[in-house]
Amino acid sequence: MRPPLTLICALLALPVLGVLGAWLQLDAAAWATLRHQAATVLPGYVAQTAVLALGVALGTMLLGGATAAAVALFEFPGRRSFEWALLLPLAMPAYVLAYAWTDALQPSGVLQAALRSRLGATGALWPDVRSLWGAVILFVLCLYPYVYLLTRAALAERGVQMMEAARLLGADMRRRVLQVALPLARPAVAAGVALALMETLADYGVGAFFGLTTFSTGIFKAWLAMDDRIAATQLASLLLLAVALLLAAERRAQARLRFAASRPTQRLEARAHRLHGRAAAAAVVLCALPVLLGFVLPVAWLLRMLWLEAAGAELGLPLARFVDWGLASLKLAGIAAGLATALALALAVAQRTGGGRGWLARLARLVGLGYALPGAVIAIGILLPLGWVQQRWPAAGLSPWITGTIVGVIYAYLVRFTAVALQSVESGLARVPPSIDETARLLGAGRWRIFRRLHLPLLRRSALAAALLVFVDVMKELPATLVLRPFGSDTLAVVAYNLARDERLGEAALPSLAIVAVGLLPVVLLSRALRH
Repeated sequence: MRPPLTLICALLALPVLGVLGAWLQLDAAAWATLRHQAATVLPGYVAQTAVLALGVALGTMLLGGATAAAVALFEFPGRRSFEWALLLPLAMPAYVLAYAWTDALQPSGVLQAALRSRLGATGALWPDVRSLWGAVILFVLCLYPYVYLLTRAALAERGVQMMEAARLLGADMRRRVLQVALPLARPAVAAGVALALMETLADYGVGAFFGLTTFSTGIFKAWLAMDDRIAATQLASLLLLAVALLLAAERRAQARLRFAASRPTQRLEARAHRLHGRAAAAAVVLCALPVLLGFVLPVAWLLRMLWLEAAGAELGLPLARFVDWGLASLKLAGIAAGLATALALALAVAQRTGGGRGWLARLARLVGLGYALPGAVIAIGILLPLGWVQQRWPAAGLSPWITGTIVGVIYAYLVRFTAVALQSVESGLARVPPSIDETARLLGAGRWRIFRRLHLPLLRRSALAAALLVFVDVMKELPATLVLRPFGSDTLAVVAYNLARDERLGEAALPSLAIVAVGLLPVVLLSRALRH
């Protein structure tokens, strides 16, 4: 069992090695391309990506941290509802939010026209949302739940007790929050910000729709528009380096978070501080605004767009074509979820029985990095080694099996999303005591029987959660699907992006709503898990 798993893990790690290995083939032309990029487009890519990342980091830190502190430390009207409602923007892909707010806030839109008529004004009432600042706000509204989720978990465990202890020592509310609660949640905030930044760097839909010049859009432009493999590889490797640094920062923060949460503390009988008057109203507004702007109003606007298109008999999406796109998305998501979950189960059990040593353990850690890789980098990493093999061994005939086929798309999905399934399965397996395995072996059971009769029933819920998370992530994935999908076979994400790119936002509402509806599934499960 271990040799096939080792080979599969090596194949899943190949795209990363392919991008990094491209630097070993640098020649005079490659250096000339690098110097040309450094003198022309690279400063713009670095500047816009840095500003975007800085804005998203600051925004998610403030919004996610503030909402988590409000829900975890204070009691106010609607607090129980906001506990789960603040997770709803997780179901909204950033590019779908961009389509909704662009249609709602554009200068020629209904909202600005009504306000100009009422105010007697002429011209645009606010700057165009399709800009760098608009992208920052949209990413903050979509990604703050990462910070909210981790910070709330950190504060919910000890925050109220520590603030109660500080109160008994005479500290006022301001000092309790600034000097007790916030330092306690600092590692969780850092980990959540790192996750949000990795999602921001991996994005292509918002950057392309807004006309931004980020690393992700630059990779696609170099590869698809300019047909410059060397330039695309160099940009992909620089983006990979930035993601690796963020991943290291996130792991460091997670390590500090686990250390802080594992220290034994004396539990105090304490309740969340009840807010009254203006303070309670401020807490309600703080928690309601991100839910309204990041989920409720965009979904309502998408439904309005769809209704107007259908009522005007202008909906350019035949039902049969939409069914085909939906079935293609479901098929790809189902296959990827099943394979990723099966591979995660095999890897987790193999590492448990092997003691976490050897080549399989090392390659499994590389596979675990896949979720941090942008889809554009994965696509480049798949096509580069394939092109190299095709040039040297044309008779191998690998290209028709990978490029423009379901096999290539599923391969890219497994590279990126196996890590999601592996994390869920490993967390479930960690709750199974090793003594159970030892008892089964003493009774004469082999490894396969232990897995089939013992591990598999105990991991049923973890495997289901892993499959569901991978399913939803595949439904939302855009960059790798754009490059590797079969000709004439589109997914809902690709269709929504193509329609929005052609300014057919009303028609893009239907596939966008379908993606949001599927994205609600893990949010519901996550909310239930947090309640229990």
